Amino acid sequence: MDDNSDDLNGFFSIPGQSSIPPDILGELQSIMRLHSISAQEMFYKWESYSIKMGSEETKLDLKTVRAFKKDIQETLERETRGKAHIRSADKRGVHATPRAATSNGDAYGMLDSLTPNTPRLAKANGASKRKAGFETPAYPKVSKSHPKSSPTDGRAGGVETKGLNNGAVSIPFVDRQNAGQIIETLNGHLDPCEPLIAPPAESRVKLTANTDLKKFFYKPLAMHLSEASEVLDDRIDDFTSFLQVHHNLEDSAFGNPASKSTSEIIAVGRIASDTPDSKLNIPSLVFETSRRTGAGLRIPLKVDALSSQEFFPGQIVALRGINASGNYFSAREVLDIPLLPPAASLPSALDMINERIGYADSDDTKTNSSTLNVIVSSGPYTSDDNLDFEPLHTLCEKASETYADALILIGPLFDIEHPLLATGDFDLPDDPSIEPDKATLTDAFRIMVAGPLRRLAQAVPSITIILVPSVRDAVNKHVSWPQEPFGKKELGLPKQARTVSNPVTISLNEIVIGISAQDILYDLRREEAVVGKPKENNMLARLPRHVIQQRHFFPLFPPVSREHLPKAATEEGLSTGMPLDISYLKLGEWLNVRPDVLVLPSALTPFAKVVESVLVVNPGTTSKKRATGTYAQFCVYPRKVTDEERTVESTMVGHKVFDRARVDIFRI
Repeated sequence: MDDNSDDLNGFFSIPGQSSIPPDILGELQSIMRLHSISAQEMFYKWESYSIKMGSEETKLDLKTVRAFKKDIQETLERETRGKAHIRSADKRGVHATPRAATSNGDAYGMLDSLTPNTPRLAKANGASKRKAGFETPAYPKVSKSHPKSSPTDGRAGGVETKGLNNGAVSIPFVDRQNAGQIIETLNGHLDPCEPLIAPPAESRVKLTANTDLKKFFYKPLAMHLSEASEVLDDRIDDFTSFLQVHHNLEDSAFGNPASKSTSEIIAVGRIASDTPDSKLNIPSLVFETSRRTGAGLRIPLKVDALSSQEFFPGQIVALRGINASGNYFSAREVLDIPLLPPAASLPSALDMINERIGYADSDDTKTNSSTLNVIVSSGPYTSDDNLDFEPLHTLCEKASETYADALILIGPLFDIEHPLLATGDFDLPDDPSIEPDKATLTDAFRIMVAGPLRRLAQAVPSITIILVPSVRDAVNKHVSWPQEPFGKKELGLPKQARTVSNPVTISLNEIVIGISAQDILYDLRREEAVVGKPKENNMLARLPRHVIQQRHFFPLFPPVSREHLPKAATEEGLSTGMPLDISYLKLGEWLNVRPDVLVLPSALTPFAKVVESVLVVNPGTTSKKRATGTYAQFCVYPRKVTDEERTVESTMVGHKVFDRARVDIFRI
């Protein structure tokens, strides 16, 4: 019981309290006993339950824990009933007999499909009548006469979207609660951004792409197996090179883990699973080598001697161990992977940037007017029952009211998983530039999404709008990851808009920001296998550390199967998943430095944390399926260069954004 209590306090710790209250702890332990699950597995179920409820206000109290317990029980009962139904259907199918002949002589109903509209007479034995062919469309249609209205069935207080959310009622956007509420703050000792009196005469932000965007315009769906295998091998060999330099190892220290030997060696390779269709677990671990070091062989991996370590498929690790029997490699130690150096600049460059934003180095205090105001959000930008894009309009109004210096919009902007876009069952907005007979999704994007951005650019000409695509964007023809930028001209974006690739590393003045629209945190949470107790109990801090240590925006390989991802609201129900082009996997690597800010949008709880001197932010989704979402606002104070840092002229100084940036997670 004490072990359970420690584990539960580690996973379900409540901010401001040293331990979980006894009544809540008792309910959690009851769930563990009833369903024979571990504390970690129950925590994953709690996260899924919180996401399903569509609200970050699902706090851990006695009421919500009992509702959570009831939800688990109901889910188990539904699965049991479904399995029983399948078994009974199979039994009936074995002894099935042909049905009685009808008056038209069609004993087996072979003519039904040929004459679907011909009514049949009732069966003589009194069986039920044939189901009528008149059904309500599965997806509601957007009203053209009222573009700001949502489809409704006449119920007050909500919009029913049958077929989208299993009959759940969606709250209209105008009736949302706690709008503008701050749900999390990082560096709360810093003052929040205050709106300027007037927009700046010119942009205070200098945008630089640290990624070669031209390389992302490759031809998708043209992957060769030989190229893909070379890319995977090169990644292992690259890690071997800098691990050897970092740990000052001789060439003789490395060996082939698949070869039988009584000598201890160091092996560098990739973590994989012997059962690719299931979740990674410790007994299924295998160690994959490169062709240069181990002929590309895979060997079972034993990690019993390790006290604490986290593994996931695709992870590059360096192991010290032995293969005495030739049947498996036994790891004794996991070597640390060196981190990339932090981003840094010359003092003279920082002085020029401070001058641009209106900060005088002689000032004793940092004035609020010299802070950078950056708003970051992630799609979708409208709920599943309409295409009004009300959250996007609200976001643009927020940027306009506060005279934001930059607005970063991460896809999906025009979500292919939106039920109305997936079926095409919606009316185009009233606009003279659209010809209904020739209209495309690009035309709809130009009016629905680019329209609010153009109005924002007119209100704040100094703003910089950055658009990052997603593999779920219907208006981006690039169907694989890494992904090329949006086409700016055809989408009708304003001149203040800058389209970048997915993933991308950019610089806003001196601040290096890494962005990837793919939900790597959710995938890592599902595939992570832990030996012993994790080194970091906080999952939201542990998962970004994997990304930082692996020096890649998507270190997981292979990606999670579409069947194991959250279901989409489309008719098929399958998520888009991760269409990874392995031949261009290197475009997702970090080349020279760690970013100052790492933006990783995820379906997990929104957060802002400092991990390995990197400010990691998950802004959450701006809109959920049937509820409103969140976004993040950065208030970055100037980097003041001290006299000691100016002593050597050629010395680079760190940016230390994690120490001088306030981050607020707002409810839209």
